[in-house]
Amino acid sequence: MQNILKHLKGDLVIWVITLLMLAFSLITVYSFVPILIKMEGGTPFKYLFKHITYVGISLGVMYWVHKKDAKYISQLSKFGFYLAVALLIFTFFFGTRVNDAGRWVRIPFVGLTFQSSDFARLALIIYISRLLVKKKDLLNNWKEGFWPVVIPIIVICGLIVKDNFSTAAMLFSISLVLLFLGRVPFLKICSLVGGGIALLMFIVLVHKAAPDLNLLPRYETWENRILNQMDDDKDVIANAQALNAQLAIYSGSFIGKGVGDGELKEYLPEAYADFYYSSFVEEFGLFSAILLILLYLILLYRIMRIGLRSDNLFDTYVCIGIGILMLSQASVNMLVCTGIAPVTGQNMPLLAMGGSALMITCLGLGIIQGIAFKQMKSSTVSTDEDNLVSI
Repeated sequence: MQNILKHLKGDLVIWVITLLMLAFSLITVYSFVPILIKMEGGTPFKYLFKHITYVGISLGVMYWVHKKDAKYISQLSKFGFYLAVALLIFTFFFGTRVNDAGRWVRIPFVGLTFQSSDFARLALIIYISRLLVKKKDLLNNWKEGFWPVVIPIIVICGLIVKDNFSTAAMLFSISLVLLFLGRVPFLKICSLVGGGIALLMFIVLVHKAAPDLNLLPRYETWENRILNQMDDDKDVIANAQALNAQLAIYSGSFIGKGVGDGELKEYLPEAYADFYYSSFVEEFGLFSAILLILLYLILLYRIMRIGLRSDNLFDTYVCIGIGILMLSQASVNMLVCTGIAPVTGQNMPLLAMGGSALMITCLGLGIIQGIAFKQMKSSTVSTDEDNLVSI
């Protein structure tokens, strides 16, 4: 283990937590895929091998990126933003539909799919961070400072919201946090929030008035999920997913049923992703669930620590944005599984079955580790200079 860690630069704690979670994900993916086998066929080994492939690619991406200076990431952020917009537009018209949502793009020849919104989230956070630094003295000016920063948020969130409201809402909220930290005037942020709500309400009204336009193809799904969540007398059939998720947590008790012995995971759609936390508690118990929450909080703390220690504002904004994004995904997954929030599609970072989300998460962590590595090198240089001065 030490021979491996000596080649990994940056924050050692983040590396250890990442490697532990990825290794543990191999166990849970193998255990949580019975529902996928029922629906699509295959064997657990098939999905395990696929996940191992994604884990290997993700670690390779993280390792390669963490050796790069964050200034190169900043320079590529504009290209990343335009690429994200292009992918989202392509998905809008030609996306592969899964579970009535056209969020996926199929990679030719290899048969794999990825969600363009996963890449768009990270691309937007990085691009906003760059713009906040570039426009920091012009943010009071609507034309020269505010709109150039806000328009990318509107474009990305507007393209995502059609098929993935929860991701668009989460990304919009994280963007508001970055705007606040970037010292965008509070009244301007409030105007953005008010305008966003008004625009969404207008689109909803147009959708209801002219349903043939199909502006929001998943609107009825969103409405049903919210109403089912608010209904005290829950319909067992309409709320089967949410009720089974809560029952799985209850049946897990303190120590869980053991690896592979969970029963309700076979009735939870995407037990390996959107309902990961329920399946996890059922098999590993409440104590393990608390440990999992602590690991995410430690990971967030280390990421924030790296960001706040940086002398570069871009590095700070990127770290905070990526850290909040990861914790938000994990929190939403837990809130959905425990019945606190309506059912929505957010998986557990680093633990859910691999794909574009896993690769983008590791890409984000690689960027953070690159920032941490740069801080370590700067600290070493400063120490050497102090030693020379003292001599």
